[in-house]
Amino acid sequence: MGRVTLQNLAKQFGDVVVIPDASLDIPHGEFVAFVGPSGCGKSTLLRLIAGLEDASGGKILIDGVDMAHTPPARRGLAMVFQSYALYPHMSVRGNIAFGLRMARMPPDQIAARVEGAAKMLNLTDYLERKPRHLSGGQRQRVAIGRAIVREPKCFLFDEPLSNLDAALRVQMRLELMQLHQSLDATMIYVTHDQIEAMTMADRIVVLNHGRIEQQGAPLELYHRPQSLFVAGFIGSPRMNFITGAAAAKCGATTLGIRPEHILLEPLAAAATATAMPQSPPIWPEGIAGKIALVEHSGADSYLHVDSEMGRLVVRCDGDYQGGVGRPVSLWPHSAKLHKFDQHGMSMNHATQG
Repeated sequence: MGRVTLQNLAKQFGDVVVIPDASLDIPHGEFVAFVGPSGCGKSTLLRLIAGLEDASGGKILIDGVDMAHTPPARRGLAMVFQSYALYPHMSVRGNIAFGLRMARMPPDQIAARVEGAAKMLNLTDYLERKPRHLSGGQRQRVAIGRAIVREPKCFLFDEPLSNLDAALRVQMRLELMQLHQSLDATMIYVTHDQIEAMTMADRIVVLNHGRIEQQGAPLELYHRPQSLFVAGFIGSPRMNFITGAAAAKCGATTLGIRPEHILLEPLAAAATATAMPQSPPIWPEGIAGKIALVEHSGADSYLHVDSEMGRLVVRCDGDYQGGVGRPVSLWPHSAKLHKFDQHGMSMNHATQG
């Protein structure tokens, strides 16, 4: 089993409070991602779970046993870092087996575990190679293999893909997802890349200044953010925010609308009526604007439009041909608007009961 429960966990360095009070329950087999901007406390929280930082207060329960003051080696966890941290003079086999040898495991058991991990990670043909003869993705798989052979209760990943190029990151994301399915293991994954979190995790925990701002399934956070912070962090490009008289007209301090929920021209709105249910428009004449910038990303184009309500980003078809300077009319879908109060908290949930 690999259940991890945090109860009022706290961490401070001197007078600086990094984690004020974190409570979280991660059942066995779940893939949880910690996300947030730099300095939000996500890596510190992971290191507290691992035992690499001492807790200032609270409990860290692993399968019901408080491990908050237990040495890392006795917690039954395995951590994979951003740096591969491989021994350059050892072969892949030696690197994967190193921890087991230090634990004085019988050689035949070590060999069986190493062979099993290598097969799972497609490293069988590379077992006798040195790390310098491997690609970045292969080195990261060796680091993961070193964790797998320990058969931990939980895997901890601290931004393991950040050193890889874009294409390799996508490949390794898929491999980690498949690994999670095959091992049925608990995984806690720290990343600043919310796309990684959205695509990989069963549940996302968004941290803000050491506090858990919101947690839930990826699409739940995407469609029902509870605060401006979560709304602006989850989603790429980020949600558009509208303030001033336009927001006040809707009874809010701030309105939020995602780029894919703004349509160009009445004709475009009619064409996608089946995809997005229509509702009475808040702005019957649309929002007048002018294209300031166009980003083509293949399947999609993103228009940066200067309007009377500020700069808005609109997602269009990748073949969109409109250029910079073109006047456009924008039509936000009323049913897709997010309303936030003066404290930056969502009003949508309160009005829906």
